[in-house]
Amino acid sequence: MHIKVGYELLYDCPQPTPMLLMLNIHYSRAADIVEPDHLAVAPSVPLAAYRDGFGNWVTRIVAPAGLTRISTTAVVRDSGLADPVVSDARQYLVPELPEEALVFLLASRYCETELLTQTAWHLLEHSPPGWARVQAICDFVHHHIHFDYMQARATRTAWEAYNERIGVCRDYAHLAIAFCRCMNIPARYCTGYLGDIGMPPPYGVMDFAGWFEAYLGGAWHTFDARNNIPRIGRVLLARGRDAVDVAISTTFGANTLRGFRVWTDEVPAPE
Repeated sequence: MHIKVGYELLYDCPQPTPMLLMLNIHYSRAADIVEPDHLAVAPSVPLAAYRDGFGNWVTRIVAPAGLTRISTTAVVRDSGLADPVVSDARQYLVPELPEEALVFLLASRYCETELLTQTAWHLLEHSPPGWARVQAICDFVHHHIHFDYMQARATRTAWEAYNERIGVCRDYAHLAIAFCRCMNIPARYCTGYLGDIGMPPPYGVMDFAGWFEAYLGGAWHTFDARNNIPRIGRVLLARGRDAVDVAISTTFGANTLRGFRVWTDEVPAPE
């Protein structure tokens, strides 16, 4: 299947404002890109780019004073299959883990393992280690947090999400990641496109989605505590320790987001 993805962001800046943009499809999907997601900025400004420490592609701009439009449209080839379930993937002991996975055991800005370790073990210590334990974490988080888009807050942490019991997809992901790390399972935050392909209506307003990956059985596997079922058509943008590392935009100055649209739709494959 083919999926058309894209976005349009409108920023209003009172003065020239430096920005970091993490808005390109992740290099792990490069072979699937049918029509590339070239980033367009209007009015036109110079673009510079680099790979961050997690391998994500970051674009640097200085948005001029006034209204700036940032947009793209791309087409991605996809298997059309739901997220794989590998129920026998085992949990590694910490001494067995590869060095590159160890950073995803540590506390981070939005995932305060030091505050949640006792809670995680109290709630989930009887779950079998491995895939079943991560799924038990997702089950708990899915039922513990009430989704409310109007209650989104950029500063909400996993600890706060646990206590407030409300949030959006990033809050589900942060709490699940924190619980995994508390129980010695490396977990990393993911952001990208996730539409409603294969799902019955009604459909919600499109946004970028947050989910996570856990390291089990020698590989990283996708989990989604918000939806808590395998989904079709994820298109990864970036991975990191938590939402700080994968923010779609990081701005260094005052600005107002005047417009925000995201789309992801199945389209016919070319003949």
